[in-house]
Amino acid sequence: MLLPRILTAAIGIPLVIGSIHLGGLVYAAFIAGITLLCLYEYGLILWLGGKPVQRVPLAVFGALMWLAAVLSRNSGLSGFPDGIMPVAISLTVFGIAFWELLVPGRSLERMALTLFGVFFIPWSLAYMVNIRELAPYGEYYTVILFVSIWIGDTAAYFIGKQYGKAKLLESVSPKKTWAGAVAGFVGTVAVTIALKNMLVPQSMGGLEAAFLGAVAGLAGQASDLSESVLKRGSGVKDSSALLPGHGGVLDRFDSYLLLAPLYYFALLLVIGINR
Repeated sequence: MLLPRILTAAIGIPLVIGSIHLGGLVYAAFIAGITLLCLYEYGLILWLGGKPVQRVPLAVFGALMWLAAVLSRNSGLSGFPDGIMPVAISLTVFGIAFWELLVPGRSLERMALTLFGVFFIPWSLAYMVNIRELAPYGEYYTVILFVSIWIGDTAAYFIGKQYGKAKLLESVSPKKTWAGAVAGFVGTVAVTIALKNMLVPQSMGGLEAAFLGAVAGLAGQASDLSESVLKRGSGVKDSSALLPGHGGVLDRFDSYLLLAPLYYFALLLVIGINR
């Protein structure tokens, strides 16, 4: 399984870095594509596990929440004094609840799983675009986030495989160990600090970089485990087989689902401190 994993990474990493460098519509389209594939795999996981989901509202309101999160940086957009986000959230909750009134076999579980999917995937991943748009170092912040998670995941995989004995959460993800989790956290923090010094030494201090690394190291692993809860609850091993050696797109981007918004707001805090 290691060779397919390496080959997929050899193709995927330049694609990600290239889209980050180009930025703008190219990067936004890349993240939008990833979001659509993740939403598809979310619905597939639930279907394979016999779980109900509103497929049309999942796509429609997922797109709405993605756009709202991207556009929310303009607080006065379209004449809404509180910004577009409260409008989008209200429409999403209403729309999903109303849809359930119109379909047979009304299900609280179907309504809840649809609402969760909308916020867990598109709303969260949209903040990857917002991170890239942070002036003047958004490109570097985004590269630091991606690379630190990649290196942290790699450290967790090899250290956990070699030295891991005590299981982290065996009922959720049997292969994850405490040794791997610690290695992943330390690796993420160390790479964040190192890349900050290489790419944007003037943007923040070492302690602030360590704070960002800690946010990434903790939230990234929590996000990974959250996707494992979804798969375990549906009796599915991988979200799909689209990426050889990695499973599905959702498996590859699961670390960013809970992380992206937290990292964005942590960056705003750090940037505010350094003004």
